[in-house]
Amino acid sequence: MIAMLKDIVNKQIAELKKLWDNKAELLFQLLNLAMIVFSALMIWKGLMFLTKSESPVVVVLSGSMEPAFQRGDILFLNNQENPIRIGEIVVFKIKDRDIPIVHRVLKVHENAEGEVELLTKGDNNRIDDRSLYAPGQLWLKREDILGRAVGTLRYVGMVTIMLNDYPMLKYVLVGLMGLFVLTNKEG
Repeated sequence: MIAMLKDIVNKQIAELKKLWDNKAELLFQLLNLAMIVFSALMIWKGLMFLTKSESPVVVVLSGSMEPAFQRGDILFLNNQENPIRIGEIVVFKIKDRDIPIVHRVLKVHENAEGEVELLTKGDNNRIDDRSLYAPGQLWLKREDILGRAVGTLRYVGMVTIMLNDYPMLKYVLVGLMGLFVLTNKEG
């Protein structure tokens, strides 16, 4: 097993040396990589524009919305200006917190200035979300909302959760991708 791994590593180093010696091939590979990265970025920015959401796709990270959504579900968001109604599932962000929250709108309230304010709650939680909001905040404002859930892919986001929970998996995955590229190039 170790001899096989050494052989694979040596082959990979030899391929990298060949690539380094052939500058045109190296440039071509770098341009291909740049095209893939920029294409993904353009798709993401396009989705942001179409959905009017800074985060058009999110992964459900907790079980607070069970049974509607499970941990690892991917949600597609839309943040159009239509009024948000009671019962809709929204994704919101709290000041000074990095991770957005996916919960259902429990109450819609219009304050004295005419601004619409929202109260949310996870389907699997016993109480509303006021304890999750910023200190002193009793309602969410429209600008706190990243979008409302309009579609889902079940469990596909578990890959993201696993990679975050177990960072060593990232290295294993990159190594496997390297092996895959090498075996495809040789065959």
